[in-house]
Amino acid sequence: MDRIRLRAMAKINLGLDVTGVRPDGYHDVRMVMQTICLSDLIEIRREKNPGIRIRTNLPYLPADSRNLAYRAAQMMMQEFHLPGGIALSIHKRIPVAAGMAGGSTDAAAVLYGMNRMYGTGLSQNALMERGVKLGADVPFCIMRGTVLAEGIGEVLTRVDPLVPCFIVAAKPAVSVSTKEVYEKLDVEGIAEHPDIDGLLAALASRDLAAVSGCLGNVLESVTVRSYPRIGEIKDTMTKCGACGTLMSGSGPSVFGLFPDRGTAVTAERTLRKRNLTGQIFITVPYNIKSAEDKANESTYDRIQKQG
Repeated sequence: MDRIRLRAMAKINLGLDVTGVRPDGYHDVRMVMQTICLSDLIEIRREKNPGIRIRTNLPYLPADSRNLAYRAAQMMMQEFHLPGGIALSIHKRIPVAAGMAGGSTDAAAVLYGMNRMYGTGLSQNALMERGVKLGADVPFCIMRGTVLAEGIGEVLTRVDPLVPCFIVAAKPAVSVSTKEVYEKLDVEGIAEHPDIDGLLAALASRDLAAVSGCLGNVLESVTVRSYPRIGEIKDTMTKCGACGTLMSGSGPSVFGLFPDRGTAVTAERTLRKRNLTGQIFITVPYNIKSAEDKANESTYDRIQKQG
């Protein structure tokens, strides 16, 4: 195999709690993460000449070791002494610096794709062990689905999937530094922690309203102080019929869970009309190897065709 094309899927955080800070500065977290069908398109191609080359549709993205996809390719080439070079083509659709794991999922796709192309024989767990060296979200992006993440985000447990619904994901025209958000968080002063156990029970009950009632993110208050537009987007989604809304990760992206396509489209159009977002998408949850997953992917494809 000399070439492989992959979809690198985004994530949202249904719940994000920070429980402490480690001596090395990393934060202990307890999160519920969900893969969604919004994706970057990745092509990996073998080349005779040595080196790693990256081409993207966004000219401001780095094409060297500052790019996690580059570092993923470099890791595989060095560990397995792979001959020749690699060309990566990355078509970005996931918003950049948005709290949706755009860089991490590209790196995960490169690890997975090179493992298949070169037949290096790594299991999913082995890929995840390598992925965490690149970033805390990379193992989840390899695993995909609905997952409880603990530790610094690398201890992963698959949980009951999010019920079928429509998701509006919106990023205001600003970018946020994850590092800075965590540095500004006063862990000892957190007044209210998200109910992660309640969220897991709601997922098990297959009740979208119950899930929506348990959404929570301790980083939201930090980012909203700097970017009040996040609150405006959430309020607009709620008024348009969202069951629940939340900032994803360190932000600034916001998502809303909607029971049907009609209300999702209304929210998307309203946000566009009010110029509250820089990028906005309607998508659906992605879950592993289930009949629902196939139905969701089919629904997503129809959404894209309908615009």
